[in-house]
Amino acid sequence: MKILAGNSNRPLAEAIADHLNLPLTRADVKRFSDEEIWCEIQENVRGEDVFVIQSTSYPANDNLMELLVMLDALRRGSARRITAVMPYFGYARQDRKSGPRTPISAKLVANLITVAGADRVLTMDLHAGQIQGFFDIPLDNLFASPVLTSDIRNKFEGQKLVIVSPDVGGVARARSVAKRLDAELAIIDKRRPQAGVSEVMNVIGDVKDAACILVDDIVDSAGTLCNAAGALKERGASSVAAYVSHGVLSGPAVERIAKSPMSEVVTSDSIKASDAVRDCGKIRQLPIAPLMAEAIRRISEEKSVSVLFD
Repeated sequence: MKILAGNSNRPLAEAIADHLNLPLTRADVKRFSDEEIWCEIQENVRGEDVFVIQSTSYPANDNLMELLVMLDALRRGSARRITAVMPYFGYARQDRKSGPRTPISAKLVANLITVAGADRVLTMDLHAGQIQGFFDIPLDNLFASPVLTSDIRNKFEGQKLVIVSPDVGGVARARSVAKRLDAELAIIDKRRPQAGVSEVMNVIGDVKDAACILVDDIVDSAGTLCNAAGALKERGASSVAAYVSHGVLSGPAVERIAKSPMSEVVTSDSIKASDAVRDCGKIRQLPIAPLMAEAIRRISEEKSVSVLFD
């Protein structure tokens, strides 16, 4: 087994390699002066089981292209099996036609990864489960909930806890976390006047005097979470925190979180933290390297991955 790291989240790749007691495979991934990406694998990979770790986060297009180039280099180097390990799968929110003459970009990305040479994909908390069906190769979708719920249990033990879904679409995810924690469930009913803008309409459930935990898969501009936190506080919540699988945190997100009534936003480290995120006292990252490493080990040894979540 060999572990190859792209440039999108090198610290996570190094942590995964440490848990597997393996060195990262030597590779030179760089850009020419016109930003064209070039890759050279500097070790023999013929007949090897290779895992390429690369989140397609910001800059999404550069990191996606870097992944494709590395996959092609491994395929042409005669690797026995190539697994694209994508802790964060970019373009996942474009999983359907949202209007006339719009693309299904998640399917396009699935095709690109397959054609580039991947034999299977390992990712975490896909935005939409149906994306698994966009691939004609095996895909393992891990869940960050064991990591998140363990931290929630340690931090909020003994408090009246309510798990809150920030929208109707995330109810299944929030219910799963609430079941693990034996907590109550609440739902934010909202509408979106336009893309990227959310307006809270109602809170379904009793949140008075409760420590409310907003649970979601992606926090991008943070508008939805901040609006939801405000609505929960207005309805008597004693405190509001958010636990999110992927911290995209683009644009004004960090500033919004800093000014919001939320005590904390906790994400996994599937996306490398920017300087602004690291400097914000309200944002904290949880390590997923142990989970990813164990999944990689099980795939390499042809063992079950689903037992990690039983």
